[in-house]
Amino acid sequence: MQNKMIGIVGGVGSYAGIDLIKKVYDLTEAKSDQEHLPVSMLSVPHKIIDRTKYLLGETDINPGIAISEIIASLIASGSRVIAIPCNTAHARPILSFIEKSIPESCVLINLIEEVGLHISTKYLEITKVGVLGTTGTILAKVYPVVLAKYNIEVIQPSEDIQDLFVHPSIYDTSYGIKAFSNPVNEKAKENLSMAATYLSRKGAQAVILGCTEIPLAIQYEKIEDSLIIDATTVLASALIRESKKMREILIH
Repeated sequence: MQNKMIGIVGGVGSYAGIDLIKKVYDLTEAKSDQEHLPVSMLSVPHKIIDRTKYLLGETDINPGIAISEIIASLIASGSRVIAIPCNTAHARPILSFIEKSIPESCVLINLIEEVGLHISTKYLEITKVGVLGTTGTILAKVYPVVLAKYNIEVIQPSEDIQDLFVHPSIYDTSYGIKAFSNPVNEKAKENLSMAATYLSRKGAQAVILGCTEIPLAIQYEKIEDSLIIDATTVLASALIRESKKMREILIH
């Protein structure tokens, strides 16, 4: 049961799962194949209802049901540290369902909590951040609820910018990242860059890439005077940290 320590729920932004694995490997200090952390990803996207559709009331099926089943399969194969590379899946109506299915022997990394912890410990000067994400993430106020605990104010895009530029850059079938992940369509890149600039000019000291598709499009460290914070990279670091803790427990 020790052979697959990290378990990743794929299919919630199919390239997002791949991106998370890559970042885990990029951030791991390893000098050989054997020193890398064992990772298992299960991607069955057809089983998972779109998270934003559920939050907008367009379906009654909670995507947390399928995600919990996938997590159970990961645990059965030996995973003990679990991650869901989808910010929208951390909205309380979905996450609450998932959390009930996690046994005490396992750890479910909370992506949003990790971003709050990351900012509050690494960037003490930051008190105001902008968030780019799906409309589900924005309407559910996923980040404002968590970051308020760290006294960090959250600026979200205006309704027009969200509806005309951010959300379509993720979902639009003619140019959105879900349809064109590699390479990302230039229109999606331009729209998201414009939205990030808007948040920066509204006073955001940092802009959180709060959708795991967005780091596929925005791969720079700053936008104007604002720092770019990639939630997927934060999640990768947390997976490495918790996996090492779990390993030490198993050894002793």
